[in-house]
Amino acid sequence: MPPPLFDLTNKIAIVTGGGRGLGRAIAIGLAQFGADVAIVSRTQSELEITAREIEKQGRRALMYSADVSKKADIEKIVSDVVAQWGRIDILVNNAGVDAASPAMDYSEEDWDFVLDVNLKGYFLFAQACAREMKKTGGGAIINNSSICGDVAVKNIVAYNASKGGVNMLTRTLAVEWAPYNIRVNAFSPAYMEAFMPGAASEHDEAKEASIRDLTPLGRRGKPEELVGPVVFLASDASSYVTGEVLMVDGGWTAR
Repeated sequence: MPPPLFDLTNKIAIVTGGGRGLGRAIAIGLAQFGADVAIVSRTQSELEITAREIEKQGRRALMYSADVSKKADIEKIVSDVVAQWGRIDILVNNAGVDAASPAMDYSEEDWDFVLDVNLKGYFLFAQACAREMKKTGGGAIINNSSICGDVAVKNIVAYNASKGGVNMLTRTLAVEWAPYNIRVNAFSPAYMEAFMPGAASEHDEAKEASIRDLTPLGRRGKPEELVGPVVFLASDASSYVTGEVLMVDGGWTAR
């Protein structure tokens, strides 16, 4: 049984981008600490794999194949989770995309694609869940940011802008929603052993060597290493923490 401060037993969570990579690890981790988890992704087959892993932890799973940049999809998901499970206690905004190109050549289509998923989608999901959390006494909203919200990386201008926006979105919503006992925080990973749509190839050895050199711990992070920070931010262990961006970056930004 988890220690009481970290116990999420019978909490209701939604994890976007929960079909693979970081989202899958987070969804399974929340279930390990007692939460029932609704997972959202574009790909049904990936959702089914994650759902089976959640159920192996003895917890319930719901699956939603949807576009997290579409308000109608988001509102339908939130409404259905509440209809089936009664409330929402935890939202993890994790779905993310990237498109790499020099800023002078960056297309309007790529800009809109990245900002719609990484920033607009976070806001719309947070807004819809907060309206439900307000009715039931509060909750925890947790946004997946990035070191790119604080450190400029070349050739991913829209991604950098989206993650800087996520950091300020997190702080703004934390201030506005604190009276409703809705805590809003973010975690900020460096390079992880999981690759989002549009990210550069993992087969670039020169890039991998650079990542190792720039990360004091000397490696990429593992998806499972995000479970502890997310459980902390979702649980009573962080009951007096809101508006924060927790760096989970192997020491990258400490340099």
